[in-house]
Amino acid sequence: MPLTSGRNMGRSLPNLGVVRCSMRRRTLAPSHPYTIHASVGKATWRSYADISSSSSNRSKLDLVALDQKWRQKWASMRSSPDSHSTKQQHPGGADESKYVLPMFPYPSGSLHLGHLRVYTIADVVARFYSLQGHNVMLPMGWDAFGLPAENAAIERGINPAEWTKQNIVKMKEQLELMNGSWDWSRELATCDPAFYKHTQKIFLLAHEKGLAYQTEAEVNYDPVDKTVLANEQVDANGRSWRSGAKVEKRNLKQWFLRISEFRESLLKDLEVLAGHGAWPERVLAMQKNWLGKSRGATIKFPIMAFGQDVNAAIEVFTSRPDTLFGVQYLALASTHPVVAQLAKKDPDLQAFLDTLPGLPPDSKVGYMLPHIRAVNPLAYHEDTPEATKRSLPIYVAPYVLGDYGEGAVMGVPGHDVRDHAFWKEHHYDEPIRFVLAASEDESMTAVRANEPFIDHGIMTEHSGLYKGKSSKEAGEQIISMLEGASLAKPVEKWRLRDWLISRQRYWGAPIPIVHCTSCGAVPVPDKDLPVTLPEVDGHWAERKAGNPLETLDEWVNTSCPKCGGAAKRDTDTMDTFVDSSWYFMRFIDPHNAVKPFTAEKAKALLPVDLYIGGVEHAILHLLYARFIYKFLMTSSSLMPENQNGGEETYEPFKRLITQGMVHGKTYSDPATGRFLRPDEVDLTEPLRPKVVVTGETALVSYEKMSKSKYNGVDPTDFIAQYGADATRAHMLFQAPVSEVLDWDEEKIAGVTRWLGRVYDLVSRVALTAKRQQMAPNEYFETCARKGEGWDANAAVWWNVQKTIASVTVSYEKVYTLNTVVSDLMILTNTIIDHLKDNQTNVVIQREAVSALVRMMAPITPAFAEECYSLLSASEKGSLFSDTGVTKFPVVDGTLDLIKPRTQTCAVQVNGKMRVAVEIPCPPEGLDGEKLKQWLLDEIYKTDGARKRVLPLFEDALLQKGAKVPKVIVIKEGRLVNFVL
Repeated sequence: MPLTSGRNMGRSLPNLGVVRCSMRRRTLAPSHPYTIHASVGKATWRSYADISSSSSNRSKLDLVALDQKWRQKWASMRSSPDSHSTKQQHPGGADESKYVLPMFPYPSGSLHLGHLRVYTIADVVARFYSLQGHNVMLPMGWDAFGLPAENAAIERGINPAEWTKQNIVKMKEQLELMNGSWDWSRELATCDPAFYKHTQKIFLLAHEKGLAYQTEAEVNYDPVDKTVLANEQVDANGRSWRSGAKVEKRNLKQWFLRISEFRESLLKDLEVLAGHGAWPERVLAMQKNWLGKSRGATIKFPIMAFGQDVNAAIEVFTSRPDTLFGVQYLALASTHPVVAQLAKKDPDLQAFLDTLPGLPPDSKVGYMLPHIRAVNPLAYHEDTPEATKRSLPIYVAPYVLGDYGEGAVMGVPGHDVRDHAFWKEHHYDEPIRFVLAASEDESMTAVRANEPFIDHGIMTEHSGLYKGKSSKEAGEQIISMLEGASLAKPVEKWRLRDWLISRQRYWGAPIPIVHCTSCGAVPVPDKDLPVTLPEVDGHWAERKAGNPLETLDEWVNTSCPKCGGAAKRDTDTMDTFVDSSWYFMRFIDPHNAVKPFTAEKAKALLPVDLYIGGVEHAILHLLYARFIYKFLMTSSSLMPENQNGGEETYEPFKRLITQGMVHGKTYSDPATGRFLRPDEVDLTEPLRPKVVVTGETALVSYEKMSKSKYNGVDPTDFIAQYGADATRAHMLFQAPVSEVLDWDEEKIAGVTRWLGRVYDLVSRVALTAKRQQMAPNEYFETCARKGEGWDANAAVWWNVQKTIASVTVSYEKVYTLNTVVSDLMILTNTIIDHLKDNQTNVVIQREAVSALVRMMAPITPAFAEECYSLLSASEKGSLFSDTGVTKFPVVDGTLDLIKPRTQTCAVQVNGKMRVAVEIPCPPEGLDGEKLKQWLLDEIYKTDGARKRVLPLFEDALLQKGAKVPKVIVIKEGRLVNFVL
């Protein structure tokens, strides 16, 4: 039971005799701490000096036991055939349902605090919508395929399927401890053949539409994980996103998905998401940059060898043709055809190429190709300055990408940062030519020569007949002129490349293609799906990397579905991001054996209303998910009415919430900077931690949690000590959702004290009369008719209504969930303060406390359920049952009836709190300077301001050169800061 000692208030309530409001006075037995005066509707507290210091009931509050109690009740209600739980019903129409989804976890074996944060946020929002009467879907599944699981299995010598299933069981048990409301009836794992059967169906549908194809191409190869990687899986330093190995370039035949087919809509629809403020600007910018649409021109630079034109040219793409007069060299990628041809006869060039894999992409090294030069196409115009007519050196440089543009760059040191750095490295004693300037009269000083001018501007004297023109106008005219001479043409380029999905590993969905010598690549028939992974237990025992599928002749050798001849299965598996690109669609129809989902379910439940996860998925996962969603929503096979696509916007996630990381507290030695183990730190004085060996004060910082920094926190242990609800509230209270959270265990004490105060409050109010003679709005309407004004009842209810409004907005915004906890803490104090004065009506007491509990419920569900059951003297129901019934409090229109006459104003001087004074509420319509002057007049009238603030002004103004204080007004006068 949740209450482990003394009288169990929850169970004894029915035996105490409920005290009803009546016209006669009823006095409780002396053992009860208060008496009800029903005739005046007041509660007189006998032994209730201060709820905040009361511990008699709080000592009985066992949050961990409450978690267990209500998790059992929720499970019982879900399994009951008569249950009305929203989580056990298929959500209805789009207007009534809310689809809330956190990014599903990879089953690594244990949850960390990052998991705890994202899943707490998701559950809080889902419960909030549920209490508002929405039919909420909050599913959970497992991103179970991929390299990490396979590598972990190899290290342990076990099958990755066994490793993954063990981890899923463990992590599911941990998730259940969080008091989440996951709909486990929709649970899925991407490694389940019932799931990847449909991943294979989607691949074959793309193959049928020409969106899945196989071709030989230069690919990124991870030599540690022994597999190829998509461009998005290689970091800025050319290393694998998983193993960290330096990626190699290889030519291999691989499978691609033609994501480029949807690049225009992928770019255009970002504006829709930005217009609604539905996605973070940072994510939108990252997606836009990765798509990388740019308009410019390809320009031909003729080649000269030994001073002679060799009737060949190097094509260069540029988005800044206005800088063409400033070209001082060309740079080629290592894979450029010219480089490959020359390397056959130049051993020094080949030796240089062999060193490139070990260099960072931004390296400034370069190899100048001997015996050949390039000519600026503008050199053929008679009005071109002599400097531009000189031949250009040609370099091989690692900063030039082979898969963007033409694999060639025109080097313009005066107007490009990388070109500037490269030129200074190789030609530090030669001048840089500036062909653009910010204004017509700007002189090219030595200072300017130390940095490139990268903006558009005015063409300088080095630009021949274009001198004085705007650079944008000149660029267009230059291309037009060169186009007439067949030396240039306008083009559009994209950074985005088709998605490479082949992986030479075992643990993934097999590519459902059979290779026949007669028929070529043949799709596996629908009746033969899924193509399942064969058992290869012996391979794992040997702990070998690589793809065991290639060696399994029994599995590989098969017959061609088309001609019946001998054929071989494709031994590649699909990238794990293929699974995660559509899993959210499977949740809406998880038990459909025939299709991934039906059009009916898709129209009712998609897109996802709220998607929550880390910003680290801003490009990889989100870009792929948007692509696959657009493809499937316009596929006649799944959505017949959308086969023509039309102009409709198809986006998978209406709103995207990206939460910040969780950092842990670290201790380090000030002498060496080494991170200290827990046993190396003396925390006898928490504010002054010491290094055990030296006695020196340890350095304290917050860092990303890792084993090497000894700052990891096991959320399961934390929940076992403090309870899930306190942990959830603490997690949210520490920081806004989007910001980094510095995890500090000590601060949870404030949250647990707050929950104890609320429980004390509920326990006492629960024994007051439950039969309400009138609702609060009716009560205040009656008071208004009688001419009764502001009193304690109005003060409490005014704060309740204000809190309902602010908390509702915070729940809806999501990013400000931390303010929900602070607002509810303030409301708790307000209710307690007025109860101590014995001035509040019984009805107002109960309704205020009930509203408080219901507003807490999304964050502290088990605790709120217990409090709600105490208030209703029943444990049969649940706050989170009865779909369509609104239980979250709403403003009732009483604010106009109970406007306060006064308000508390916190007065600061130079940001430091000096005094809180009570002043009249500002008149309606007063703002700006008039409001400021009115507030100052009222503040100066108070004794507190005269004693604590005005003397500071006098002292400051006596100083030489002192100015009249600046006044900053915040929150309509509830905070005034004097800056001296």
